[in-house]
Amino acid sequence: MDSKHSTEVLIDGKIYTLAGSEEEGYIQRLASYINEMVLTLKRQEGFTKQSAEYQNVMIELNMADDFFKAREQIAILEQQKAEMEKETYSLKHELVATQMKLEAAKMEAEGKKSVGSDRKE
Repeated sequence: MDSKHSTEVLIDGKIYTLAGSEEEGYIQRLASYINEMVLTLKRQEGFTKQSAEYQNVMIELNMADDFFKAREQIAILEQQKAEMEKETYSLKHELVATQMKLEAAKMEAEGKKSVGSDRKE
């Protein structure tokens, strides 16, 4: 069973006590992300003149945007990984086939050497 961790975080100038199964460092990183989002939006002209509800919705939309972009990036990377795995499998198969041909050629060459050395005697 996961143990509960309690930590205080500072978000937009207010202290919150949060509890959960995640480590304190992780919760602090979340708070830092939110603070960075809030600061970025507050730097935009006119943002602070909007209602608190509007500001919160904009923060949420920006976070959702980050989330969806991250999911899209994950999908792209997973597709690239799958393609690379297929290529790796194909290259390994080609390597094995080439090694088998090399071994067969070596054996054939050894066989011709033996036949050739038999004729000299």
